[in-house]
Amino acid sequence: MPKLASAVKAIKNRYRMMHARKDQAVVALTLNPEYIAKSYFPHDLLKAAGITSVGSRPLRMTPEKRSRDRAPESAITTELFVMGPRDSFRYLSDQLPNLIEGTPVAKDLITLEDITAPSVSAKIKGPLPAKGTRAFEIVLHTDQLLGENYLIAEFRKYIQKLGIQTSFDRRFYAGGLCFLELDAPAELAANIATFSVVRALREMPRLRMLRPTIRSSGVPAQALQLPTVGPLDTKTKVAVFDGGLPANHALTQWATAIDAPGVGVSHPVFLTHGVGVTSALLFGHIDPNAPVPRPYTNVDHYRVLDTAPGQNPHELYEVLDRIARVLASKKYDFVNLSLGPQLPIEDDDVHAWTAVLDDRLSRSETLASVAVGNDGEGDAALGLNRIQVPSDCVNALAVGACDTPEDDWRRAPYSSVGPGRSPGLMKPDLVEFGGSVARPFLVVSDGPTPMLDGTGGTSFASPAVLRLGTGVRAHFGDNLSLLAIRSLLIHSTEDSDHPREEVGWGRIARSLDEIVLTEDDTIRVVYQGTVTAKKYIRAPIPVPSVALTGNVNITATLCYKSLTDPHHPGNYTRAGLEITFRPHDQKFSRGDEQVHPDTKAFFGASTAGLMEDERRRDAWKWENCLHAVRRFRGTSLRNPCFDIHYNARLEGRDFAPDTPLPYALVVTVQSKQIADLYDQVVRKYATQLEPLRPTIDIPVRT
Repeated sequence: MPKLASAVKAIKNRYRMMHARKDQAVVALTLNPEYIAKSYFPHDLLKAAGITSVGSRPLRMTPEKRSRDRAPESAITTELFVMGPRDSFRYLSDQLPNLIEGTPVAKDLITLEDITAPSVSAKIKGPLPAKGTRAFEIVLHTDQLLGENYLIAEFRKYIQKLGIQTSFDRRFYAGGLCFLELDAPAELAANIATFSVVRALREMPRLRMLRPTIRSSGVPAQALQLPTVGPLDTKTKVAVFDGGLPANHALTQWATAIDAPGVGVSHPVFLTHGVGVTSALLFGHIDPNAPVPRPYTNVDHYRVLDTAPGQNPHELYEVLDRIARVLASKKYDFVNLSLGPQLPIEDDDVHAWTAVLDDRLSRSETLASVAVGNDGEGDAALGLNRIQVPSDCVNALAVGACDTPEDDWRRAPYSSVGPGRSPGLMKPDLVEFGGSVARPFLVVSDGPTPMLDGTGGTSFASPAVLRLGTGVRAHFGDNLSLLAIRSLLIHSTEDSDHPREEVGWGRIARSLDEIVLTEDDTIRVVYQGTVTAKKYIRAPIPVPSVALTGNVNITATLCYKSLTDPHHPGNYTRAGLEITFRPHDQKFSRGDEQVHPDTKAFFGASTAGLMEDERRRDAWKWENCLHAVRRFRGTSLRNPCFDIHYNARLEGRDFAPDTPLPYALVVTVQSKQIADLYDQVVRKYATQLEPLRPTIDIPVRT
């Protein structure tokens, strides 16, 4: 009760302050690049001025000076947005000359490189038409409490003075941001952006055109013999949000067609896309020379698309609203999204689709798969080939496409590329066959009689990946968490020499047995549980009691869900797990003064080449998915282990949440010199490791 009472009191105090402090303004504080660690956050300066932090964004700049007389150089820093009454900023300006050196406020001032009002040009994103009424997307610096009780009304009054009438009926809150849609003359865009709490303004992006990147006429016109039985697993709940299914289509044996709230009349283009996506989730890429496989699960297919493609400028928010309502009202284990805005991600801002979906996914166990988009052949210099919103969700799998299911694979040219935003740099997470001109992705056609149809795009690679995840769940039941299944999918990717920004961690396993089975010289262990903030847990790496000889391969994957702060894209994830590798329990290089054995780098090199700036400032510890494959001499390993430490932050500042953080760690050890490594490890750890046993029988390689 005391915690509840204090929370209520804080809300009441904030509500009173909102009404006492009118005439709010937003100012940008640019931090010197040497003072961007969370320990340097200027608490005392903000408190003394009576202003609060409402957001930030990463910014590249060259500081005027560096410490120790080093030459200034371009670096990534943080632009911090602060809000308060205009009188507070006037007071701060008057007091700066009177600060006493060495005081907390003066020390905070040293961390600042610049203090300025955000410019209108910095708020306007992308090109705008010269004239004509357009649908705009507006982003405000406000959370739901402040927005609903004060700022939305003030913004409405402001734009009414500009001659614009609106109700703001459809708006989304995520973190400290409010996303609005607004019909307004393009000539007034700069006036709208002048409102102090406007963070960003852009012309409303359009929904991706859900037409396949490939249409093949070389597909044999043959009838398909679909399975006649239900799915292997009837307990797992799977949802697809797409263009719908035709009435009485053959796939409705396993897929339930549902109209999402508020959706209008269906469109043939969207129905064709919806059938292809559902087919990919049920059967994967269909081999015309083999029987169509029995689906692992049933699917709920929500039709969220209507009207003719590209005709409704408001469809982006309408579709997001439909998806958000479903996810808020019903629990799903797996979700596929092969749609979204036709908008490459930005480093300095998080879009509404990403912010809303990431927040929902962070608070549920759902495993979501999101297509990265098909603009991989766009202008790289302008960033138009970059992954598209919302595949930058850190709490979802971002799936790209490769050009063949065979060994000689590479990124399909149309598949959008990374890197993602930091945190979330490794995007796409992985790739799967998505079709090519020479080798189309085969799905069930949309006609009344089941036929093969050739298509292609990341839209079909994404559900094909999710299908493999549902297969793991069907095989092991709820013995494995969905977070552990995500870890296993990444853990089982094929390593390659392809650039990380093109293929992520690699191509997903070719079949279920590559994930659930191991050879006799290999052991795979899944750790799943929770860790408390600022605490450590130790995860032993299973090795036999006998001395190891020859080379030993260790593969490890760590995944966890994280709450997000979309108003602080540079500090987007609130949780960070530092994982330390200790290869030998008797190696102490500092003698008796050392409590724990020596450490050795494990995950760092796997991210080489991706955003060296981020690696230098240690942002990788805030990545919520890490994966690496390492080779060691057997003699260098003795009771190796990983130590896992949970750091937490809130809006870039130190934070110690009460709620433990769920995580999953998958470790595989292989030693070709020990033919019965699996049996030896099982005997050694008989009281510590629990074998994962299938809950249903799925035909796999034996």
